[in-house]
Amino acid sequence: MADSSFDVVSEIDRQEADNALNQARKEVAQRYDFRGTDAEVSWSGEQILIVANTEDRATAVLDVLQTKMIKRGISLKSLDSGEPFESGKQVRIVTSLKEGIAQEVAKKIGKIIRDEAPKGVKSQIQGEEIRVSSKSRDDLQTVIALLKGKQEDLDVALQFQNFR
Repeated sequence: MADSSFDVVSEIDRQEADNALNQARKEVAQRYDFRGTDAEVSWSGEQILIVANTEDRATAVLDVLQTKMIKRGISLKSLDSGEPFESGKQVRIVTSLKEGIAQEVAKKIGKIIRDEAPKGVKSQIQGEEIRVSSKSRDDLQTVIALLKGKQEDLDVALQFQNFR
């Protein structure tokens, strides 16, 4: 019998991220406490740019964006928000979306699988994803449950794909 496998990845649904950004933009435009503050949130290439006239307003817009991302099913671990900085009369926050599993995090996940998973389970790092394989599908489901439980310790949002 052939080995069963699945991939551990960290991806963001771009359409959902765009929808969350558009919802945040609408809420910022409609909310009374943002009137006259020139607060806005928009795409700037691959990054999200938040602009307001004070640092407090900029962080409030970031909070609105994070709330919309959570409602859309995007983990806040996928957002990498920079510190607010002044640019002329405006305060800006540049936020980027993190995709892929970094090499050191992938090694940490591999170590967790080696140490705590059932014996017949093997893992391979393949670029920005990890392939986990075993003869037993039950062992693979145990590994998925294990990684979901350890997700707070890791600084990345994990998804599990291609379960075969």
